[in-house]
Amino acid sequence: MPTSPAADDYLKTIYAHTEWQDAPITPSVLAAKLGVAPSSVTEMVKKLAAGDLVSHEPYRAVTLTEAGRDRAITMTRRHRLIETWLVQEFGYTWDEVHDEAEVLEHAVSDRMLARIDEKLGHPLFDPHGDAIPRPDGSVSRTPFVLLASAEDGHSGRVLRVLDRDPLLLRAITSSGIDVGTQLTVREGGVEIDGGDVELPDGAPEAIWLTA
Repeated sequence: MPTSPAADDYLKTIYAHTEWQDAPITPSVLAAKLGVAPSSVTEMVKKLAAGDLVSHEPYRAVTLTEAGRDRAITMTRRHRLIETWLVQEFGYTWDEVHDEAEVLEHAVSDRMLARIDEKLGHPLFDPHGDAIPRPDGSVSRTPFVLLASAEDGHSGRVLRVLDRDPLLLRAITSSGIDVGTQLTVREGGVEIDGGDVELPDGAPEAIWLTA
């Protein structure tokens, strides 16, 4: 069974893809999210399928098997707990933690991870609003809508901000938006505390609100 850091990244990406929408991930989307060539995806998916971690037929979506989902949840829990730890205990900002957690999630022992979880008070969400799976794999979820899909006049609290683009995260921070911010959708932007805020490019596709 392949359990290399690269294999784990694939499993986490497949898992995360359906957390905030229902369509399963295709090899081309998987390649784009991971920033690798389609041929690399084809090779790795074959290895994961041989290890009974994913199910895949040529030219169709890739889905996790039960074993693959268990592994993906384990690594996702590690990653998001470490991100939270870095922000709360070491003063990292939310645009700095993703790459650090990618390294540390493979180095931290189960015992240390349990201590981190206890020290943080068993958090349910990471700094970007993504759910931290509990040890049994369950997660907390609130009804949501992507900002880009929200109707004009919709009011909601920011639930989650996509964490893959540090530059966009910094731009969103500069706009006064964070997880928990209450805002109202307006044509061409949003309204916060009665004031109009112009969103940076890409923000509507990276912010999720309460429905």
